[in-house]
Amino acid sequence: MRYSPHSPLVLKSVSLEIKPAEKIGVVGRTASGKTTLLMSLFRLIEPDSGQITIDGVNIASMGLCDLRSRIAIIPQEPVLFMGTIRSNLDPFGKHSDEELWNALECANLKQVVQQLPAQLEAIVLENGSNYSLGQKQLFCLSRAVLNQSKLLVFDEATAAMDLETDAMIQKTIRNVFSDRTILTIAHRLETIIDSDRIIVMEAGHLVEFDTPARLLANEQGIFTKLVEQTGPDSAASLRQIALSHQDDNGREAL
Repeated sequence: MRYSPHSPLVLKSVSLEIKPAEKIGVVGRTASGKTTLLMSLFRLIEPDSGQITIDGVNIASMGLCDLRSRIAIIPQEPVLFMGTIRSNLDPFGKHSDEELWNALECANLKQVVQQLPAQLEAIVLENGSNYSLGQKQLFCLSRAVLNQSKLLVFDEATAAMDLETDAMIQKTIRNVFSDRTILTIAHRLETIIDSDRIIVMEAGHLVEFDTPARLLANEQGIFTKLVEQTGPDSAASLRQIALSHQDDNGREAL
């Protein structure tokens, strides 16, 4: 992948296969290629060579609207539009009230909305300015619940949140989207440490791709170094979570 015909490659020989319903974390230092990987998936940039296939279909053969409508994304900056809670969750009026309330409950927002005088018809100001950052992100999560896409992408979605809110959202993701394939691009390692597998990017290359426990077993590995840079206490906590993400027989969950 390159950004223009004569510019250097920004993704180089990246090759991997993700299984249905796998939870995949994507990490790497700044300019490692994480965001470019995401842009490639949405075809914001066309590949210089190679291809991406989903369910055996080369995405380059699909119309952009068809492709992007089948991938749900929750970005770092949550997007809410001026209108009502209902219009933000269901802009095309496709869902019943029951489905809307269920989506809000899944995102731990049902009680918040029920306490508003107008409930689903409550006003949303421009850019959702009358709601907190955490609430706006949870509204986006509710929107993803209503979207039946089997592929869900989180792009640094909880980077600006405190650890407690991040942990709550990650728990919701694991419970609500257990049957979906999830790609989580994250700078904060706590966000992705319990993923089924983790992609480690560096200088446009995929340098590591394995379960958290196996990656940490390599003391010289890049992921291990990223964990160690978080400090002794945080690194110990991350290691404990990675090791606990194993079944009762001691095998890493895949």
